Amino acid sequence: MTTGFINRLRVMDVSRAAVLNAHVIAIMLRTLVSIAIIIGVALLMGFSPTASFPQWLGAIGIVALTVLAIGWLTVASGLAAKTPESAGLAGVPLMLLPFLSSAFVPADKMGPGVREFAEYQPFTPIIETLRGLLTGTPSTGSAIAAVAWCVGLSLVGYLWARAAFTKRA
Repeated sequence: MTTGFINRLRVMDVSRAAVLNAHVIAIMLRTLVSIAIIIGVALLMGFSPTASFPQWLGAIGIVALTVLAIGWLTVASGLAAKTPESAGLAGVPLMLLPFLSSAFVPADKMGPGVREFAEYQPFTPIIETLRGLLTGTPSTGSAIAAVAWCVGLSLVGYLWARAAFTKRA
């Protein structure tokens, strides 16, 4: 946004959405390759999921939707930031959310305030869905909630990114 590259694209017949879409696709590809490596290492270390092939496809789909949602939100918050330094810090709140979910401790074992937050934030149904799919015990309720959160956050991030990009470019 600061080097003039966007100005060159504005002169050409390039859709404004194409720039944002390309950035999010690059985020998705990098993250999915990283996750594939992590799963490979986990399998080498003895992780033995009991998921069937369709459950693996479901898990990959949930991960892809989650990465898409986080990608759009980070792009939007980066575009809305005033300086490059603040853009780098924009994703920190998203990185903290998994620690306040049921990723490490079941929500019913948490204190009342943290439990309420953990039960109603996006990462808890996402993690519960992934855990259920990979252990062969999927839950339809958490899967629907996970997909709804991912689609909703993707839509909010996309609309916010488009508005911020139009304002800045």
